[in-house]
Amino acid sequence: MWIPTEHEKYGVVLASFRGTVQHGLPLEIGDTVQILEKCEGWYRGFILKNPNVKGIFPSSYIHLKNAHVKNKGQFETVIPVEDSVITEMTSTLRDWGAMWKQLYVKNEGDLFHRLWHVMNEILDLRRQVLVGHLTHDRMRDVKQHITARLDWGNEQLGLDLVPRREFSMVDPDEISVTELYRLMEHRHRKKETPAAASTHHLFVHVKSLMSANLGEELEVFFHIYDGRENRPLSERFFVRLNKSGLPKSPEKTERQCTLFVDLGSSDLRKDVYIVVHIIRIGRMGAGEKKNLCSVQYRRPFGCAVVSIADLLTADSKDDHLLKVYACNTESEWHQIHENIIKKANSRYNLSGSNTGLAVALQLLHGDIEQLRREYMVLFTRGVSITRKLGFSDVIMPGEMRNDLYITLEKGEFEKGGKSVARNVEITVYVLDIDGQILKSHVTAGSGEPGGDEYHSLVLYHNNSPRWAEQIKLPIPVDMFRGSHVRFEFRHCSTKDKGEKKLFGYSFVPLMQEDGRTLPDGTHELIIHKCEENTSLADCSRYLKLPFSKPSLPSNNQTLKGTKESFWITSFLCSTKLTQNGDMLDLLKWRAHPERINDSLSKLKEIDGSEIVKFLQDTLDTLFGILDESSQRYGLKVFDSLVHIINLLQDSKFQHFKPVMDTYIESHFAGALSYRDLIKVLKWYVDRIVDAEHQDHIQQVLKASEYIFKYIIQSRRLFSLATGGQNEEEFRVCIHELFMSIRFFLSQENKGTSPVAQTQAMFLRTFPAVYGELLKIFTVREVAGFVRETLGSLPTTVHADCPLEAVKLQCIAKTVESQLYINPESRCILLPVVLRVLQAHMQEQRDLVMCARILTSMLSLIKKEETGTAEPVVSEEVELIVESLLGVLLRTILEISNRPQSAGTAMRLQFQDVTGEFVACLLALLRQMSDRHYQQLLQAFSSKDDLRDFLLQIFTVFRILIRPEMFPKDWTVMRLVTNNVIITTVLYLSDALRKNFLNDKFDYKVWDSYFYLSVIFINQPCLQLESFSPSKRKKILEKYGDMRVMMGCEIFSMWQNLGEHKLNFIPAMIGPFLEVTLVPQPDLRNVMIPIFHDMMDWEQRRSGNFKQVEAKLIDKLDSLMSEGKGDETYRELFNSILLKKIERETWRESGISLIATVTRLMERLLDYRDCMKLGEVDGKKIGCTVSLLNFYKTELNKEEMYIRYIHKLYDLHLKAQNYTEASYTLLLYDELLEWSDRPLREFLNYPMQSEWQRKEYLHLTIVQNFDRGKCWENGIILCRELADQYESYYDYRNLSKMRMMEASLYDKIMDQQRLEPEFFRVGFYGKKFPFFLRNKEFVCRGHDYERLEAFQQRMLNEFPHAIAMQHVNQPDQTIYQADAQYLQIYAVTPIPESQDVLQRDGVPDNIKSFYKFNHIWRFRYDRPFHKGTKDKENEFKSLWVERTTLTLVQSLPGISRWFEVEKRELVEVSPLENAIEVIENKNLQLRTLITQCQSRQMQNINPLTMCLNGVIDAAVNGGLARYQEAFFVKDYIMNHPEDGEKIGRLRELMFEQAHILEYGLAVHEKFVPQDMRPLHKKLVDQFHLMKSSLGIQEFSAYVRASPVHFTNGSPRPCRNSVPNIISPDGGRGIVRRSYPAVNRYSSSSLSSQASNEVSNITGQSESSDEVFNMQPSPSTSSLSSNHSASPNVTSSAPSSARGSPQMAEKHKHSRENACLSPRERPVSAIFPNPLDPAQRAAPHQIGDTTLPRSDPNLSAPDKVRPTPSSWSLDSVKEGAPSFSDSVGKLLCPPVPPRPPYSGSSAKNMRSQSPVPTSRSPQKTTVPPFTPSPTECQSASLVSNSPVLSGSYSSGISSLSRCSVSEASGTELPAGDHPPHPLPPPTTLPNSVSSSSDEPIRRENKTPPPYSVYERNNPRRPVPLPHSLSIPPQTDPPALPPKPHQLRTGSMKLDGTSDPRVPRPRPLPRKVSQL
Repeated sequence: MWIPTEHEKYGVVLASFRGTVQHGLPLEIGDTVQILEKCEGWYRGFILKNPNVKGIFPSSYIHLKNAHVKNKGQFETVIPVEDSVITEMTSTLRDWGAMWKQLYVKNEGDLFHRLWHVMNEILDLRRQVLVGHLTHDRMRDVKQHITARLDWGNEQLGLDLVPRREFSMVDPDEISVTELYRLMEHRHRKKETPAAASTHHLFVHVKSLMSANLGEELEVFFHIYDGRENRPLSERFFVRLNKSGLPKSPEKTERQCTLFVDLGSSDLRKDVYIVVHIIRIGRMGAGEKKNLCSVQYRRPFGCAVVSIADLLTADSKDDHLLKVYACNTESEWHQIHENIIKKANSRYNLSGSNTGLAVALQLLHGDIEQLRREYMVLFTRGVSITRKLGFSDVIMPGEMRNDLYITLEKGEFEKGGKSVARNVEITVYVLDIDGQILKSHVTAGSGEPGGDEYHSLVLYHNNSPRWAEQIKLPIPVDMFRGSHVRFEFRHCSTKDKGEKKLFGYSFVPLMQEDGRTLPDGTHELIIHKCEENTSLADCSRYLKLPFSKPSLPSNNQTLKGTKESFWITSFLCSTKLTQNGDMLDLLKWRAHPERINDSLSKLKEIDGSEIVKFLQDTLDTLFGILDESSQRYGLKVFDSLVHIINLLQDSKFQHFKPVMDTYIESHFAGALSYRDLIKVLKWYVDRIVDAEHQDHIQQVLKASEYIFKYIIQSRRLFSLATGGQNEEEFRVCIHELFMSIRFFLSQENKGTSPVAQTQAMFLRTFPAVYGELLKIFTVREVAGFVRETLGSLPTTVHADCPLEAVKLQCIAKTVESQLYINPESRCILLPVVLRVLQAHMQEQRDLVMCARILTSMLSLIKKEETGTAEPVVSEEVELIVESLLGVLLRTILEISNRPQSAGTAMRLQFQDVTGEFVACLLALLRQMSDRHYQQLLQAFSSKDDLRDFLLQIFTVFRILIRPEMFPKDWTVMRLVTNNVIITTVLYLSDALRKNFLNDKFDYKVWDSYFYLSVIFINQPCLQLESFSPSKRKKILEKYGDMRVMMGCEIFSMWQNLGEHKLNFIPAMIGPFLEVTLVPQPDLRNVMIPIFHDMMDWEQRRSGNFKQVEAKLIDKLDSLMSEGKGDETYRELFNSILLKKIERETWRESGISLIATVTRLMERLLDYRDCMKLGEVDGKKIGCTVSLLNFYKTELNKEEMYIRYIHKLYDLHLKAQNYTEASYTLLLYDELLEWSDRPLREFLNYPMQSEWQRKEYLHLTIVQNFDRGKCWENGIILCRELADQYESYYDYRNLSKMRMMEASLYDKIMDQQRLEPEFFRVGFYGKKFPFFLRNKEFVCRGHDYERLEAFQQRMLNEFPHAIAMQHVNQPDQTIYQADAQYLQIYAVTPIPESQDVLQRDGVPDNIKSFYKFNHIWRFRYDRPFHKGTKDKENEFKSLWVERTTLTLVQSLPGISRWFEVEKRELVEVSPLENAIEVIENKNLQLRTLITQCQSRQMQNINPLTMCLNGVIDAAVNGGLARYQEAFFVKDYIMNHPEDGEKIGRLRELMFEQAHILEYGLAVHEKFVPQDMRPLHKKLVDQFHLMKSSLGIQEFSAYVRASPVHFTNGSPRPCRNSVPNIISPDGGRGIVRRSYPAVNRYSSSSLSSQASNEVSNITGQSESSDEVFNMQPSPSTSSLSSNHSASPNVTSSAPSSARGSPQMAEKHKHSRENACLSPRERPVSAIFPNPLDPAQRAAPHQIGDTTLPRSDPNLSAPDKVRPTPSSWSLDSVKEGAPSFSDSVGKLLCPPVPPRPPYSGSSAKNMRSQSPVPTSRSPQKTTVPPFTPSPTECQSASLVSNSPVLSGSYSSGISSLSRCSVSEASGTELPAGDHPPHPLPPPTTLPNSVSSSSDEPIRRENKTPPPYSVYERNNPRRPVPLPHSLSIPPQTDPPALPPKPHQLRTGSMKLDGTSDPRVPRPRPLPRKVSQL
């Protein structure tokens, strides 16, 4: 049975548990668990990091730990009972663990490794703490280390700053906000700027001396030297090196390492140096032979210098190699370091080219004790301490030191009868009072132990040697008296045995008779002659002699006259001995009472360090004198006491204050002194007002703290001694003293007067007195003193008076004193403090100090309240709120709005103050209870005051929420702030409801309230989703989700507004929308319904909610692009609002709005996902296009639309899609007009006129078209610009534009263009973004990109996608799958501009543009076998499934891919397939023959290969296979409907034979010699082929009319090639037409063939196209397999082609015959039946409508007879003028601009009558459309309103021209008739007029994007099937001959006059952009 646990509440997992049992909870080692229940060895509970999942686990896996339980029961929380540092460490390390791994993933290796080391270090320290064997001090150190490392890691990882006190985390609820702020600030400051250490230490480690010429031992001396004052700053550090240059005692590190301690900050400057002197020990001369002499001397070797400032910049761990210099002459040795510093190069040189001293130097900063902790290794290993000469900057009491430093300066010696100067060596001894040598008391330097004697270095042959060697004599104080130092001088002979001969000595006693020590300074000592060592044995003999020359009596001329002298400099550094006689006189005052006055006067002149040495003795002396003769010396003693007290204020001696405090507490015995002290102090105070000089009085007042200490202590001693006598008298004295003080304080003076300065001095020291007074007086009495004293200050003081600031400082110290902490005194002092504070804050003066005072006051209140909530505290809060809340709010507002331009220091100061005041405000608000709020709100006398207060506090709260309010890692502080804000807002919202609703409604207050609430919810520190789980859990446990609380409050307040809601619509839509985008489900559920409410109120007000919709859409865009919102939000928004509006009357429009907004969200979310870093350009572009279209078509948001146009433009430029970039920018260009309307600054455009902006856009677009090699489009824009320049007579720019246009023409002709591939891509599955999901697109590939590369690119863009391996349409399972499927295959473009492509003599460079631009339709063919496959002849059953895809926009356009709008599928029969194949091959042959004849081909190989492939058809059996398949009786009998097609096939075969014959003739003419045998073989095989076809001879009439290849009409052709196909190519042959009467007669057949062939010369396809044909399984030609090139079945020829009434079928066969093989699919060219949509009645003359052909129809699967009984003669009869005019109608590929609005074609059309057919019932009239050239000439530049289809967009849009379709009409997919349909009858006129055509794609796409779409924005839809008239059966018409299609197609355009001037563009309204 499961029992709730009592004590087993918390544990740590010892081993991982898989949780495989039922209800098992998987555990990992180290997890912490909370236990709820137990049962027989099992626990039930949860892991703390995931409390939602509960389960069971074995108890043996858990190590239990003690814990406190809070809120016992269902929601209990467990807090482990362990050191808070351990708890923090554990949770922090867990957080770091996850982030640490992320560092590795992000490749931040450096931080990864550093953090790893720190984590290991923390774990080690944690173990030490847990074991619990540490001493108290060590535990403190370990915790300090831990917290320092935790803080470092948190800072590096960007985690929160943890407020701590004594290493433990602080609970922000348990301390006041001001205190929390202070802790945070302190930690932040510590982190930001580590306090500069005042003391510094230099660590020196000698490694070795590197030199080539060693061989002797060395002594190395280091000291720190001041180059400015030319004196050493420290004693010397001494290292001995062996003969190899390495330290002599390597095992003793203290002999190699030292710490130069106590360097002040002033010593770290450029002119302070480390000086190294190196002495060698050995022979006199460095080059002497070894055996010459055994005696060793100390001789100069070299010197090195390095500046300390260099160490500040160098890396601390660096080793330094110091250059060693030697002096040129030994006499310079004493100043070699100075010469090196001064760079006096002539006096020294390098001691050797490679001599260097290797030393490690490092500067350490901070207290020596701190260094001992931080560099423990250094100190444990051993390091010698090298002291400063003299005391450090700060003298510590208790410091024991007694060092005498003696420097051997120089000597003057006589020759002593020698011819050369002496080699003098000095030996130094210290002897005590008994004449015994003191052992080990002579030290050459730190590092080596002291010796009994010291030998100086020897300077060779020098009678005036200068040594400058410093030695240290650490003589104990008790041995000082009577000791002396003896210097013995010896001459070191270099001859004989090198002995050292004594020749004299000097001595100096260390202490004088009167007890003073040897004074510091240089002493000239007498050299006494002496040659025997024995004579020095008894020192008493020579101690009676004089020792220094200055002290000689004047009568002793003998010694004074000697030239020999010896100079030393002495310096004593002692804490016990003095050299000052005055000091000794004072201390011995009883011996000389008459000198007391003198000694007291001289005390002020004595050096401070002497006084503090004998502080206690001095004070005893003073009070002794006072006790004995107070009347006589009282004033002097008082002054001396003041001098000593003030001396201790000096920073050098400040550490002696505790010494004085100890003296007062323990040693002071002047029980009667208080009377004298009070009397003198009062005497001074009374004299203040009258005294002229205030300096001394100010010194007295400065010392008042200690004077009062002495007074109070003296009185206490007196009371103890007498049992409290004279108590009243003492109180009266003190009261009188304070009256005097109050009197002098009340004097009003100018700020600069001496009295005012004295007042200020008193106020500075006054607060220090409180503590002393409290020792005798009660709290209330002292508080009374203070209140009255502070109250006596003059109130009307000038603002600039310095006294005001001091007064405030005094208040601050008062508030921080012990006195104020007591509640009794606080209620007395608070009014005074508040009065002063209020005055200062109102005037914005001394805010830093005000903040400090407030902080102290409020932190006290908090403490009090946490103990017992006394009424006193409540009253205090009330007082503070009443006097300071308003002024505090104003102050914060004032500071925050202050311009931050002032100096940095000033700015920082204000920043600090803001934080302090904010903390005070929060602390105050947190203390306020219901009662306080009620009193506060009732206190406002008028509504206006309350309104101002509310506005003020809301504004301040908004400031508090600002991100810059606190540093970014102060989350703790921010959460406290938010908690206070939400509590206060809940109180104030009641006031808002009560006072500002209904008739008292105040918009401003409510607006401020809502605005605050919104930014409160949106602030980053409340977005819990972005935090780690542990942090989120902590915040939720402590504060809950404050966003939801505030959201509920907003909702409740909104509901209260009633009809006033209308004031906030639409203003609050954006802010509320921002709130709902916060990813908190509860908040969203609360807030989203407000939108329904807004819609409802807006509907009531204006009958619609357009405003709501507009605002929602505007804000959504900006908010979602900032990263807000998600898919869940979209669904929630949709579902909540749809549910809400179910019962509304305006439900329909509401649903529409919600749907629009939801769809916009879809696109915006996609856009945001795509724009993420690392996404591919293709996705970004596709997504931007989708969004741009949505803004244009569905929302009509022009500004957003234009913004996205520019975003898309930038994307294209980045991806180098220059053509697409041009089309994109053209969208904006089309919105503008050529007008002078001024446009505002927008995006990157300056303020300019509309004309200027349009001009700029035109130029940019032209430039991009140029870069994208789309020059034809650029030309059109150049012309338009040129027109504008011309109309403004701007000939300069006009000239430039014409030149630019000309250069584009040149580029078309000269530069190579790559032909792109096109690919169809299907995106299937739910995982794709909305704009791609389950849609198919056609994409224009990159240059050189083939299918495999494209497929790979797509798979890279969508790495999770699966490529489908088939081309069939996917089923629903794929559509609905939670995956991504890609289906990709290549498709072939169907060009629209057939006219240019079929025109003869047009160069390929021009044609290539029309083949691959402005393509709407694409085709894909799939071969398959229907029925049984004949293995002998597979052509019988080879069908082709042809899919035609129509896009929403033509390619290229604003994107590289567009969606497929329409998909049509037809099947092409085997017979039709055969016709296509042969037509393709015939066209290819014609092209090659033409190119060969016109010498366009460099070599003849392509023609050879093509002829060989057709004639020698070995692969697929050639034409014979077709004969077998389709010319057999069985087939003709079974397929009677195919009779016409069979005839067509037969004609094509004969035509092919005919072409081949002439092809061979041409080939013979050009074939090179080596290929003659092949040619002969081809001729032979051709005859065989003819016989197999059954063609023996061509008929007679064929010979009579030789085949010619004219251009199909008697028109002049500028660039025409020779027209004759005969080998000589010379004769012109007249074209003849034959009536098509007998369809199958030989004459008609051969005339057909001849006329087919006659078209060859006009074609000029490049030879590489023949080679580049792609194989396709569906295409079997005569002998080779070629698929259609990308341009196969194109739309119908749109130039003048065929008679106006010619059936579509006829056009089709001709135009396809003219296609190149690459342009033709497997089944492109065969006669097509007419779809009902394509039938139309003859148009009436003058009809102004513009009928169009259907661009969406493709080839059908069955051929139907064409209802036309008239032959080609009817053309001649009906339209005699056409053939003559055709030549004039055709235009060059980039059209010229006519001078008038209409085109020649239209005008011709309107004048010529429509030919009537012989049999009206049987005639069909295909729709007429302008050709591209016609369109261009008509309106591309003309802006004719008649033709401009998208005039609204500002310029005539370059729209795609509707053209007749190449493949004729096609049935929609699934509409195939099962049997041939009977021919149709004519439709009535109304059906065909374009006005009745269904409008296509009106709402799906923005304005047309193609440059050629500027006139026809819409393409027509086929007529519905129901409109067609039942057909009648009639014999089929004769297929037309190819050349007869070359007549112009005309428009029924009414009678437009060619001379009509071009109209001005119509203005349209565009929002001013």
